[in-house]
Amino acid sequence: MLLGLALFYVGAVLILNGLWMLGRIGDREIPVINFFAGGITLLVALKLAFGEGADAASIKAAAFSLLFSFTYLWVAINRHNGADGRGLGWFSLFVAITAVPVAIDTLAGAHTGWDLWLGASWAAWSVLWLLFFLLLALQKPLTRVTAWTAIVQGIFTGWLPGYLLLNGTIR
Repeated sequence: MLLGLALFYVGAVLILNGLWMLGRIGDREIPVINFFAGGITLLVALKLAFGEGADAASIKAAAFSLLFSFTYLWVAINRHNGADGRGLGWFSLFVAITAVPVAIDTLAGAHTGWDLWLGASWAAWSVLWLLFFLLLALQKPLTRVTAWTAIVQGIFTGWLPGYLLLNGTIR
């Protein structure tokens, strides 16, 4: 259920950040969902890392979940302090590179359709974080493609699977 909770709000924040990048949401308003999604994923990660029954697998999941938390919290803070996002861009490169072996390992160990979806999602997230690196750190003119990638990934790697997990449709 924690994964469903986290993914549901990952979907929301990716969709809304994409809309923000397209100019449909203001700079002063977008931090709300970023703080919320960053906080939710942070709480999930803390539960996984330090909660009852924490083990090597749950700590590993927490470490990877924190990549999301930190990204969303950094976006929110940048909107408050007016930073240009270059630091977040370089962090996004770190995350993009990290997500590649996570995707490969997940796909290599896949036993179910869910495992395949999760591995493919990590690959997709790697591409999205790479786009953020190119946009923010290297200042490439990729705003529209990055925005639409975030929206589509928000739907198919976050909101929809999160909803299906929470609804009990998939397990």
